[in-house]
Amino acid sequence: MVVKKRCLLWDWTNSSGPGNDGVPWALDQCNFDGPISSVSNWNTWVPPELKGRAPYRPMIHLERELSSPQWDWVWNSDQPIVQYFNEPDKNNISPERAAQAWYGQMVPLRQQKGKKLVGPAVASDENGKNWLADFMNRVRDQPPDFLGLHYYGTNGNDAIRYLEEMHSKYPQPIVVSEIASIDRNAGSVWNFTVQLANYMDNADWIFEYGFFGCMRTMADGFVSPDAQLMQPDGHFTELMRKLQNEQPMIPPS
Repeated sequence: MVVKKRCLLWDWTNSSGPGNDGVPWALDQCNFDGPISSVSNWNTWVPPELKGRAPYRPMIHLERELSSPQWDWVWNSDQPIVQYFNEPDKNNISPERAAQAWYGQMVPLRQQKGKKLVGPAVASDENGKNWLADFMNRVRDQPPDFLGLHYYGTNGNDAIRYLEEMHSKYPQPIVVSEIASIDRNAGSVWNFTVQLANYMDNADWIFEYGFFGCMRTMADGFVSPDAQLMQPDGHFTELMRKLQNEQPMIPPS
């Protein structure tokens, strides 16, 4: 039986729009009958090319999405899960402000619209951990349905230790909304991806995870080029083809 946990991180630039031709046809390469569980584009609008083939994960990326029209799109969305804040610890959003908006808008969204909420996805450094602890304490009587996490590194065992540490601290199922290797060695990137995908597929306390990222050009030089899931021309890389088809994943020979 296929375990569907792998969220496709589909960059918004893949969709066509004003001043951006995009590569919407590229989504037709995706095997939605395999381990791909959903699609996220770090925004509140559904990629038109998705065409209902998988659930969409709207994201309150930053505070701007708490205002119209983005908030209206979230409020009126028929999608069941909403992600709240992308690395607020690195974007000058305090736990106090995040908690205020949580009670003011996210909790009513859950109560009135029946949405499941993913908590803020923080970086895996000490600052991120401290930010998350502060936020979770502030919302302890209305906690998230899922714990949001990010992880970037070079060692798969370290990544697993981090996930297990957070699981031991918080009871919520985990959504790893971004994860990738930053190693510049291609073999290491493949081993990290294979190890973590197979581990997370088998961890019943991990609800969903997304490898970064399916985009023609990486946002910056942080993530390893060998971790990229899309070529500059819009075609999928071999790593992406394995992520969408193989379970368990097998290291390349």
